[in-house]
Amino acid sequence: MGFGTGFAIFFIIWWVVLFTVLPFSARSQADDGDVTLGTTHSAPANFRFAPIFWRTTAISAAVFAAYFLITVVGGYSLDDLIALSPDFKSAGN
Repeated sequence: MGFGTGFAIFFIIWWVVLFTVLPFSARSQADDGDVTLGTTHSAPANFRFAPIFWRTTAISAAVFAAYFLITVVGGYSLDDLIALSPDFKSAGN
């Protein structure tokens, strides 16, 4: 795997993990009871991106490391994962 391919895969994993991590520990203005005039009640209160960024990066690094170990070090590919699935067509005969 080249650097560009690895970076692209890590980038995709990072974005998926980001949108998975965003709802955790998020508090809305309505939850805090302090809604700023002109904003919606569901707007985030005291939003800080730095902790979310580092949490997302750490989880993404772990997922990418697992992917790297399985594909590059272990030598498995997506075709091998498909081959591991059971064959349900022959079960009915």
